[in-house]
Amino acid sequence: MHKRQIPFGRGLLYEVYQRRIRRGLTPDVVPKHVAMIIDGNRRWAKQLGYDSVSHGHRAGAAKMREFLEWCDDLGISVVTLYLLSYDNLSGRDSDELSDLFEIIADLAEELSHYRNWRVQQVGSKKGLPEPLVQALDAADARTAGNKGLHINLAVGYGGRTEITDAMRSIVATHHAEGGTLDDLAETLTPELIGQHLYTGGQPDPDLVIRTSGEQRLSDFMLWQSAHSEFYFVEALGPDLRQVDFLRALRDYARRHRRYGA
Repeated sequence: MHKRQIPFGRGLLYEVYQRRIRRGLTPDVVPKHVAMIIDGNRRWAKQLGYDSVSHGHRAGAAKMREFLEWCDDLGISVVTLYLLSYDNLSGRDSDELSDLFEIIADLAEELSHYRNWRVQQVGSKKGLPEPLVQALDAADARTAGNKGLHINLAVGYGGRTEITDAMRSIVATHHAEGGTLDDLAETLTPELIGQHLYTGGQPDPDLVIRTSGEQRLSDFMLWQSAHSEFYFVEALGPDLRQVDFLRALRDYARRHRRYGA
């Protein structure tokens, strides 16, 4: 895999700079849940002259393994990685999708054997090939008892689909319990909807990061990110550096969060 080289002197300066930022990131200012929209893999591959964008997706997956280590080492509890949207299942070339399915399955397998991490898919299995579903389910089962970093792999994920599925689950449960529509109207609350999301029981993301300079959510965690802070990085996904991440955390720590204001 081609890697962009950093001159030795500049690398040394970055290392000193990183340590300086890290010293200010005390546990009380580090977010509990970080959500990452990994973007720019395809552009990265094209810029480097690869004949297939799969090289970019593999480089992006490798970077996400690094990113998770950075998060774990800083004491972050939950990380959600946006790897494949529900819309992508019908909007991407079939060859590219086949490569993505394999890359994501390999990533889930690898993460499920690393440290004491908990790996969970968040998203719909509808439209996913059986080998990928099996890999995601196996990673979930293998790590179910782990107490370390909780990793959500957003695969086949769409925020509007998630909210729709949550409402269907609430209605089905209410009906099975013999409730009426009037009862449902009385009991329906944001807290109840939150419990039926793919991430039910988890804290909402404190910080949402997107690479590649794009500034949009792309149907990602629409409900959960209502009060999140956002940070946009110019670097393409595979080029994300630890110093970029530390800057994002420093920026987050300096913000005064205004819930609803």
